[in-house]
Amino acid sequence: MTGRAQGTAGRPRGGLLRRLLGARVPSVGPAEAAAVVAAGGLLIDVREPVEWRAGHAPRARHIPLGQLAGHLAEVPTDRPVVTVCRSGARSRQAARILADAGRQVHDLSGGMRAWADAGLAVQAKGGRPGRVA
Repeated sequence: MTGRAQGTAGRPRGGLLRRLLGARVPSVGPAEAAAVVAAGGLLIDVREPVEWRAGHAPRARHIPLGQLAGHLAEVPTDRPVVTVCRSGARSRQAARILADAGRQVHDLSGGMRAWADAGLAVQAKGGRPGRVA
């Protein structure tokens, strides 16, 4: 046996724990998230439609968390993705789902609240100024 603990059937024990807890996803702040998007990454907003309509980041794509599993094929595999929600809880879940599906993903720490607090644009329908709901 190697120096690494082995579970049943010779598999490393960490594999089960990783499957139970999901993939580890790095967090980014608003400025880093904006830089990822500016460099060609995709910002996915997983909030509910009423929250999205009130205000969202420009160039964000809206896929509510409850619909994400059904839209995985629409999420690119060849560029980074940043997930965002209102404050960070739902986007962490979304980021784990995407990481488990093989996407290069980061979670926006603090969500749209942090984005707006950093002075980054929030827009509503038609490009009008929006608010974080």
